[in-house]
Amino acid sequence: MHGPFLGEFAGTLVLILLGDGVVANVLLKKSKGENSGWIVIATGWGMAVVAGIFTAIAFGSPGANINPAITLAVALLSGNWSNVALFWTAQTLGAFAGAILVWMTYLPHWKVTPDAGAKLAIFCTAPAIRNLPANLLTEIIATTCLIIVGFSFGSKPVSSTGLPVGFGPWLWGVLVWALGLSLGGPTGYAMNPARDFGPRLAHAILPIGDRGNSDWGYALVPIVGPLIAGGIGAATIKLVGIW
Repeated sequence: MHGPFLGEFAGTLVLILLGDGVVANVLLKKSKGENSGWIVIATGWGMAVVAGIFTAIAFGSPGANINPAITLAVALLSGNWSNVALFWTAQTLGAFAGAILVWMTYLPHWKVTPDAGAKLAIFCTAPAIRNLPANLLTEIIATTCLIIVGFSFGSKPVSSTGLPVGFGPWLWGVLVWALGLSLGGPTGYAMNPARDFGPRLAHAILPIGDRGNSDWGYALVPIVGPLIAGGIGAATIKLVGIW
């Protein structure tokens, strides 16, 4: 059994398993990666994107969106909206499932970690300085950069015959790595509504002791910001003609 729904589900699951997994490795007490820092987190997320894209393709989604903002941009550019609801559902479910696997992987460590904020940060993003308009702007800028630069990889000006098979996912991983290192500080660079919402939902329902609240007051920022960026990115790509 394979196909676009399974591909988007599996790819996003792997993205979150490895991405949230590296955050857990850094933040949870008595983990061997404890306190290894932001560069480790940004690198882990970049490699998680590579693994997620390859998985999505192998499981039957050749476009390997694994991000509702990318799915929206593709729909706006192509005029084909038939996959939007299907992909958004698969991506959100995959992110939710991936977060549960992270919780299971680090099962003994939740109890020995007293910091509720650190536990939440493993699952979803939160701003360094809480200013919702500014936080929204950060997510829009970062995700617009993700979409425009990412779509440029396969553009004709870059390669008239297209990228070599298997090369594209690595470029997307490097891009996310760079974005984490450069623009990730203010909000934790969600850039992906499913990446934030699915794990935030998992945090809300999993039996994590002393977990605190799931900060639903912030949850719209990493959803709305990337979707706005999907529209801006698609409009820019059309205007410039790189896709």
